Amino acid sequence: MVAIGAQVQKTATREALARARQRAALLPDLLVEARRIANTTNTGWHGRRKSGVGETFWQFRPYTDGEAVSRIDWRRSARDDRIYIRDQEWEAAHTVWLWADSSASMLYKSEIAQVSKESRALVLILALAELLSRSGERIAFPDVTDPTSAANGAERLATALSHVIDLPKQPDFSRVRRFSDVVLVSDFLEPVNETLAMLEQIAQRGARAHLVEIYDPAEEDFPYKRRTEFVDPESGAILTVGRAQDYAEEYKQLFIARRETLSAYCRRIGWSYTTNRTDRLASEALVSVHLNMTADAGYQRTGI
Repeated sequence: MVAIGAQVQKTATREALARARQRAALLPDLLVEARRIANTTNTGWHGRRKSGVGETFWQFRPYTDGEAVSRIDWRRSARDDRIYIRDQEWEAAHTVWLWADSSASMLYKSEIAQVSKESRALVLILALAELLSRSGERIAFPDVTDPTSAANGAERLATALSHVIDLPKQPDFSRVRRFSDVVLVSDFLEPVNETLAMLEQIAQRGARAHLVEIYDPAEEDFPYKRRTEFVDPESGAILTVGRAQDYAEEYKQLFIARRETLSAYCRRIGWSYTTNRTDRLASEALVSVHLNMTADAGYQRTGI
């Protein structure tokens, strides 16, 4: 049998502390990588720009009858025959819930991938935390941290995650409020009906979600041939087939069908769905998600 990739052994519940220590050892390097990626991304948060209370200048516009005279910018008005109002940019802290899947399937890494799915998911979450913190937004991780606005938000999140012994399989969205954003980074390999049920919880709370599907090249390309042993990372069940190539076409159809079902759901309610292969740059997915989050409206889907 040909070895295409490796699966890190799932830690038993009674040994969850060992798994937490492994995650803690990994996070400092991932935080450095996340900051490097964040520095290559445009950090402007333009999606909610509007006139209102704030300290940042936005625009000049013509004065209309009834407006407060104190808002007139006399220096700008002196340049021509019109009277202008100086508008400031509306500023309001926004809550973004960030979640990275910690299930056993995320530990997979094939020989042609740069990193494991778990590592890529954590890097993206920390990079987003870095960008959002710079923009003054409140960030939180379900079951781990409360919504907080701080300049070192990514570092705080990494520290909090390093101390968590065992993350739940699915996050608790009971604290998510209307108009919040939720970023879910996962391989979404659980049964589609379970994923849709989780998404319905977010939709019912009036929040907007952004799904980021992380997948290994081998999971999409199915490079297996001849006699191959497949192991379910969640249950440990083993399936051995004599000619793996005979299953390639049917597998690929199912793989794409799952993705299309989830992306269609997102498209229908105005959410975004981004895909990212672990042999591609994390920054590509980060830019896509960041643009989707700052868009005023509409659905965007980027395959990377």
